[in-house]
Amino acid sequence: MDQIADILKKFNPTQDKYISREFQNYGIYLSEELNDYKHKALYIKLAKTIHRSILEKALSYCKDAKVDRKGALFMWKLKQLKDEKKK
Repeated sequence: MDQIADILKKFNPTQDKYISREFQNYGIYLSEELNDYKHKALYIKLAKTIHRSILEKALSYCKDAKVDRKGALFMWKLKQLKDEKKK
């Protein structure tokens, strides 16, 4: 996780004017990595409510995959990891 000082150094108020929290920044990062910027609000909500380690595992699984819809694969893997954690 980034420290606040590092986030503030990278913060550009003209480009990032709606990003004020770390989880928002991570949600945008997820949407960019998955090439699914249309659903950025979903990824921001996931970054806020789901533990970061689960999101990182699902993202690393999707980065290596050669599929067209990485967002759908990410959601499938996320569900699988959450179910695995419950057991």
